[in-house]
Amino acid sequence: MGDHYDHLAQVVLNNLENQHDWTRLSLHKDPSRPRILLFGLPTTRMYVHPDEQVEIIKAEAALGNGQRLPQPPEFEWVLPVHVVERTTVDGFAAVFDSIDALPPGAEEEESGGMEDGAEWKKWRTTKRRKRILLAIVDDDSTVSYYFLHDGIVKPRQN
Repeated sequence: MGDHYDHLAQVVLNNLENQHDWTRLSLHKDPSRPRILLFGLPTTRMYVHPDEQVEIIKAEAALGNGQRLPQPPEFEWVLPVHVVERTTVDGFAAVFDSIDALPPGAEEEESGGMEDGAEWKKWRTTKRRKRILLAIVDDDSTVSYYFLHDGIVKPRQN
């Protein structure tokens, strides 16, 4: 992996840490992986799967009194790319093939509080699908973020 990918990863790591207050950030370099990835913990929950959303609504209705379930942040994978890179579906598929749904060490943390067997909590561990936060870096070091999912994901309910 070249200096170019190292530089992109450092720009994104710096942006997540200093502009978005992510914690527990780590570079994930592996010669068997097609790219350098990062993972870390954002300050707030970034994504709720549509089926999980339905389970949360049911669980909150069962609580009554307008009570809300806590939604702590989840560890996320991050893939740095440069804005002029030619990305392909095959390239993204290779990245997805090289990762697990949860970044290293995240499963132990995410499974905390699963004792009650609540269906909505399973989306944080066993039902979680692979997703990557694509970090697109421009020449001026501006970073834009978009979620990529492995496969088709139905739209969220608003």
